[in-house]
Amino acid sequence: MSAPILTVSHLSASIAGQQVVEDVSLSVAPTGITAVLGRNGVGKTSTLRGILGLIHRQGEVTLAGERIDTLPTHRIVQRGVGYVPEDREVFAGLTVAENLALAERDRSPRREFVAELFPDLVARRGQLAGTLSGGQQQMVSVARALLNENRILLVDEPTKGLAPKIVSQVADALAEAAKVVPILLVEQNLEVVRRLADDAVVIAGGRVVHTGSAREILDDEALTTRLLGVSAETHPGASHPGKAQSERSASA
Repeated sequence: MSAPILTVSHLSASIAGQQVVEDVSLSVAPTGITAVLGRNGVGKTSTLRGILGLIHRQGEVTLAGERIDTLPTHRIVQRGVGYVPEDREVFAGLTVAENLALAERDRSPRREFVAELFPDLVARRGQLAGTLSGGQQQMVSVARALLNENRILLVDEPTKGLAPKIVSQVADALAEAAKVVPILLVEQNLEVVRRLADDAVVIAGGRVVHTGSAREILDDEALTTRLLGVSAETHPGASHPGKAQSERSASA
């Protein structure tokens, strides 16, 4: 088997002195999508932010065998770690084109690839990002990460709060993106996970409690109910309302 593109060992993280990740160890395959699953408030968003160094963290993180946990966030990004944050975080007062231009760091950004994935953004290049719908803003957020030749993407709840038709479009874009870059995906919509993910990591209480094939986890209704508190068979797209304060703080 090929070596993982990303390995996290005994990651812990805190926000304002409050422990939000206790002890997370996981690995991400060099191809495809690895999903991070778990109930709300267990530390999924904080795990991604800890990997990036956006919050105080300890532990070891390696990218293609290179330690990156000692690097500041901008150096980690320069190493090829793309990030699609929860809640989109577009620059509302800038146009779509300006939002995308600010994200370009490569000499030859993949503008054609992004345009093919998101033709609606091409038509709205001159529109202020703050006037876009939630789904369109999410497309801007994903597009920014795809412009560069990243070695991995960290994508945090890209379908949260979106209408079913837009969820499908975002899932389509992630499926295409995964053909060229591996993705570590935090996602509550189990239907999207079932469609996209190869592997899955389940977090509870700031710790990894299960790893394995995403399909095997979701096909085992008893396991899904025990680990996630929801039946994948009866509620394939379910998510849990109301994040705990630690997760809200981590995604601010």
